Amino acid sequence: MVIPDTQIHREKDLINRCAQGERVAQYELYGLYSKAMLNTSYRILKDQLLAEDALQDSFLEVFKKIRSFRGESTIGAWIKRIVVNKSINLLHREKPFEELEGSEEESLLSEEQPDPEFTTEQINRAVLELPKGFRTVFSLYLLEGYDHKEISEILGVSESTSKSQYKRAKDKVKESLIKMAKDHG
Repeated sequence: MVIPDTQIHREKDLINRCAQGERVAQYELYGLYSKAMLNTSYRILKDQLLAEDALQDSFLEVFKKIRSFRGESTIGAWIKRIVVNKSINLLHREKPFEELEGSEEESLLSEEQPDPEFTTEQINRAVLELPKGFRTVFSLYLLEGYDHKEISEILGVSESTSKSQYKRAKDKVKESLIKMAKDHG
């Protein structure tokens, strides 16, 4: 997607005004990104109050470090990275990140099973039921668009652990959805 020049100039102006400590500009930037960033944080933390704390801490850091923003990515991507890191740090403080134990499990699902259609609510519920480690990797990879190398750096785990947790998370979501379909079908 190509961003129009006028939008780029408005964004640069907004960033410059925030860097000068202009409260109206900071409020505008917060308004533009807070809802999406709260959703990002919530998908990682699975707790509304913790997600709100992470969001507030993130925007404090954004405004404190906005002068260091070099424009190598969009401001939204830069803010998102801060939110993800703050959320993961908060997740670590609440409960340390658990490494998976055991060998690679076979999925309980057969590849031949047809995928029934599920509602967004059912899928969200299945994702929220995932154990913390699975949910974090699943959210970062599938919902936030990070690759396994980036996830391994963010979480301090190996790239193979990230891939393994993502595969297991995906299998657990499928299992959960199929169980929901059987229970309600």
